[in-house]
Amino acid sequence: MQNDFGNGKIWKVIMAQAVPLMAAQLVHLLYNVVDRIYIGHLPDIGPMALTGIGLAFPITTLVAAFMNLFATGGAPLFAIARGEGREDKAELVLSQVAGMLALTSVVLFLIAFFWRREILYLFGASDASYAYAEEYLRIYIWGTTAAMLSTGLNGFINASGFPKIGMMTIFLGALLNLILDPLLIYVLHMNVAGAALATVISQAVSCFWAVSFFLRQGSPYHIRREYVMPRWSVIREILPLGTAGFVMQGTNSLVSIICNNTLRIFGGDLYVGIMTVLNSIREIVMLPVQCVANGGQPVLSFNFGAKNYTRIRQGISFIMICSLIYMCAAWILVLLIPGALMSVFTTDQTMIQYGTHSLKLYFFAVAFMAFQSTGQTVFTALRCSRRAIFFSLFRKVIMVVPLTLLLPRLGFGVDGVFMAEPVSNVIGGLACYIAMYMTVLKKLPADGETAHI
Repeated sequence: MQNDFGNGKIWKVIMAQAVPLMAAQLVHLLYNVVDRIYIGHLPDIGPMALTGIGLAFPITTLVAAFMNLFATGGAPLFAIARGEGREDKAELVLSQVAGMLALTSVVLFLIAFFWRREILYLFGASDASYAYAEEYLRIYIWGTTAAMLSTGLNGFINASGFPKIGMMTIFLGALLNLILDPLLIYVLHMNVAGAALATVISQAVSCFWAVSFFLRQGSPYHIRREYVMPRWSVIREILPLGTAGFVMQGTNSLVSIICNNTLRIFGGDLYVGIMTVLNSIREIVMLPVQCVANGGQPVLSFNFGAKNYTRIRQGISFIMICSLIYMCAAWILVLLIPGALMSVFTTDQTMIQYGTHSLKLYFFAVAFMAFQSTGQTVFTALRCSRRAIFFSLFRKVIMVVPLTLLLPRLGFGVDGVFMAEPVSNVIGGLACYIAMYMTVLKKLPADGETAHI
């Protein structure tokens, strides 16, 4: 049943979106993490193979960045159009995003396929780790189109008010991957290639489910052939909002590249593998916050289009309180059992010993990410694109990148790479939230009036 974002208690509406999304993302994350667990426990080659997969992360993150450029830019416009009752505009935005995702994915595939050697060495590969990174990437990039369409269109399924169907987009692919991973990696002895192939097959299934939702006759919104060809008048509305998501993922890729290269210089391949594990743990920790944010964003956008500003204030408060309570609990848990978390991904005692110390540094002050997540969600949902872009750049490019380069050279060594993250969490998170409070929350008018934010 389609959810009505304009009625009912706002926290219930947000959680009706967030809970199915969280369930699906949990399974999705589980299969990504299981990939790394299986690879990390391979006899003899596990730590180096894990390092190889970590070198492919910046590329997969760049794919996600270009997906965000169109999908996270289009989804708020789609939801606002729904709130305004402009159904044709909603379908036009949906169709434009679908077309741009397909076109961009082909270009990215060609670049990654033909220049993968140069790219991997640029991203920090050594002669020892390159073979595993290339084996994984060579297969993984064949799923680029499926990955972009399934994830990108899933945001529109949720924004249409069908979070359970959106949940199935992720759940189907994730379940298939969980089945295929042990079969391909261990039974058929495909190792790293098996993990990549399982992911590609699973992405194809998720893509079919997501695309078919908008093509079938009973869907409330459709991808229309006459709307798919690029229209600059629509794209120029999408890009400013999508740029925030693009910058966020693109800067994640930039940070991964700089971290990998700096870690290789100051700590060697071992620390590149450790960072792969820390990124995996971070994905798990951040999942509920991201799902609450993703569940709340279309609800805020819909009510912005409908000029229901009281509901927007209530929604922002709920997202902030919920995110902060969870992140504080997660922060404490991570600091209490760092060794146990590391041992899930590897049996290599050297990696566990050094990784435990690095994990404590990396996750210190992670609770402040609740402020960053809430601020970015509000900026994107309410079409404050410049502020969303700025604070994406501020935390990663202005803070993390310089700190990652400077701290190791100021005497902190390899620890400096991991210390850059908590510093940026505190300063970047608080700055983003304070700016959102002063420039958006305090300036929302009474219901029914026109907002000037």
